[in-house]
Amino acid sequence: MSTLKYSRQRESIKTQLMHRHDHPTADMVYTDVRKEFPNISLGTVYRNLSLLSELGEIKRLATGDGPDRFDGVTSPHNHFICRKCHTVEDLTMDDISEIKEKAGQNFDGLIEDYSVNFYGICSDCRKKILTNQSEYGNL
Repeated sequence: MSTLKYSRQRESIKTQLMHRHDHPTADMVYTDVRKEFPNISLGTVYRNLSLLSELGEIKRLATGDGPDRFDGVTSPHNHFICRKCHTVEDLTMDDISEIKEKAGQNFDGLIEDYSVNFYGICSDCRKKILTNQSEYGNL
């Protein structure tokens, strides 16, 4: 197996993600990294995000029909994904690691990791819906 060549651009992408907690899209990462590397291409950002997620250095979060989001925190934690605006938030909650054991009870393979996403309407979208209902009556 060959070693991965060091890349300042890849390191910058990873650093950006480590300091963000808003689970940015590739486009958001691209906008930020361009401040340091004005000539970087969007394709380079996408390739490096894919590579970093394959290496387990970041997490890729599918949001359903919205764009993938990226998370620099790779330790086990859970997320909430809004079905309206596709925002992703970390959920602070009690440990649910027993889910791995429960999932493995009727499974012959080896479960090494897990990811739990909760879906619904975020507080900002909920407020907009409630405001529109009060303005226009029950829609």
